[in-house]
Amino acid sequence: MNKPRELLERNFPTAGQDARLACKPSLYGGPDSSYELAFTDDEFLLHPDLRPVRMQLELLKPEMVQREEGIQSTIVVFGSARIQPAEVSRARLDEAQAMPSGPGRDLAVRRAEKQVEMSRFYEEARAFAALVTEHSAKLDSPIYVVTGGGPGVMEAGNRGAHEVGGKSIGLNIVLPHEQEPNPYITPRLCFQFHYFALRKMHFLMRSVALVCFPGGFGTLDELFETLTLIQTGKCRKRPVLLFGREFWTKLINFDHLVDTGMISPEDVNLFHYVETADEAWTMLQRVYGLGQPDADHACGW
Repeated sequence: MNKPRELLERNFPTAGQDARLACKPSLYGGPDSSYELAFTDDEFLLHPDLRPVRMQLELLKPEMVQREEGIQSTIVVFGSARIQPAEVSRARLDEAQAMPSGPGRDLAVRRAEKQVEMSRFYEEARAFAALVTEHSAKLDSPIYVVTGGGPGVMEAGNRGAHEVGGKSIGLNIVLPHEQEPNPYITPRLCFQFHYFALRKMHFLMRSVALVCFPGGFGTLDELFETLTLIQTGKCRKRPVLLFGREFWTKLINFDHLVDTGMISPEDVNLFHYVETADEAWTMLQRVYGLGQPDADHACGW
């Protein structure tokens, strides 16, 4: 016998239902009142003492959405917000070359030429994200590209996934002079963070690999936190690929760290250099046996 409908109804109203009821005008409404429901009271939620609650919410919201969307595995694409597409960099070089002669023009031309040179990393990030998205779509559990959600290399990663019809994730953060999210992120998977720590945790929680392009302080922060967590065993090993050996070896003297005993010789095996999107994807195929059923998944990582 079917149960009466009344036996299946909720015993208590939902928070949403009570929030709507509480919106009615009240004798105790107004700026000096504490009558508002705690979970609809912005002033209360933003109070300094509520930081632990806000951190929990910032951890929980992206987790719930990604779980609902069936996202189990990601590849993180890190890199500078300042690296532009090739056509943008070339246009800036043309503008610099059109300036009147003088020291200002010479400096502008040198900087623009460097940006043209660095723009190859935008194109490689874009191509890499397309490869990941297109090929992993055939897996039982697709791999999704996740970026910091901004311009530059981050935009390239989301753009590459978008251009082959795939979803991608953007973990943006509120900064005084920071960008809006780039236009290639899947809207349902575009998140905004207040806390760097929670954002970096979400970068790693589902990641099967991290791909790091040239960047500045933020990129280095994300890279070294990841390497530290792997080195200390706080998270499992996973491929860490550094795009552009020349850039990274000029920026960081890893051999000096080994020679001075600051890291162990085997620590330099926690990452590998790559130069192209195809090389990076081939390495990940080898590591995880993607498309190679008999491959050894460990492969030295």
